[in-house]
Amino acid sequence: MSAHGPRALRDALGAFLTGVTVVTTCDADGKPIGFTANSFTSVSLEPPLVLVCVARTSHNHATLISARGFAVNVLSAGQVDVSNTFARPVEDRFAAVSWRSGPHGSPILQDVSAWFDCAMHKTVDGGDHTILIGEVRAFENFAAPGLGYARGAYVTPTVEAATLQPDMGLVVSALIDHGGAVLLVDDGAGNPTIPTIAVDGTSVSASLEALLASLGIAAAPGFVFSVFEDAGRRHRHICFLCQVAEEAVQDDRFNVLDPMLLAKVGDPAIRAMLQRFLEERSMGQFGFYFGSHAHGKVGRIRHSRADAGQHHGGDRGR
Repeated sequence: MSAHGPRALRDALGAFLTGVTVVTTCDADGKPIGFTANSFTSVSLEPPLVLVCVARTSHNHATLISARGFAVNVLSAGQVDVSNTFARPVEDRFAAVSWRSGPHGSPILQDVSAWFDCAMHKTVDGGDHTILIGEVRAFENFAAPGLGYARGAYVTPTVEAATLQPDMGLVVSALIDHGGAVLLVDDGAGNPTIPTIAVDGTSVSASLEALLASLGIAAAPGFVFSVFEDAGRRHRHICFLCQVAEEAVQDDRFNVLDPMLLAKVGDPAIRAMLQRFLEERSMGQFGFYFGSHAHGKVGRIRHSRADAGQHHGGDRGR
């Protein structure tokens, strides 16, 4: 440790891809305060506990450790500017964002991926930081994908795919999940498949947005679920896993996948992709497939605290 120093340790810790949050509370006069943090994690489900860390050198430190509670706002992919606002010394950070008071009193930001309004459960000495453990009193989860951060740079779900240049044979599909049911369309031969669009003269992300708009459903562009080369059709296929909002969707195109329905899917690559979706959804952890239509690897980020950040790959379907 002494040979490298705190800066080198911080750089190494920065290799761990995290989400980005804004932690908020109110001071004794009711004035909202907040700061950007990625040191957020779940502690317990029974009781529902989460934690964040605040530096002892922060000018918000004294207010936070004496507050009756705090909120954690998980930023969505389009909120880089919000993250920057709450990370810099701005006189009135809340003047630049839309917010409201949460059920337990802490500020809740608009357009986030999720928020958790917490009562203060315990504070713990954590060296040059104080660990705030909060009991979740209210929360809400939305379809918008979250904003990521690694090695000093922001990472958004579609950023890498969006940098791909459109070329002949590139197609984009959407695996749209609503409570385990998947939106299926006719493939033109009477078989079910997932919605697909050819990328022609535009970017991957723009094509995905056009595809979702054509379906007439409020689905948020999500994470890359699969990228594979289909040699027979001479195209590269990029599939995004997308979510719809929690409220009920009255749309008979959503189907719960079962063996009989999967057997009707005409494209073997799509069938294998849907089977993998079923398996991974049941485990509560999704991977990313890369390869050909027949063989490839699935990389996975395991979310248990004991081995968080370890990447695992294996031969699996699309």
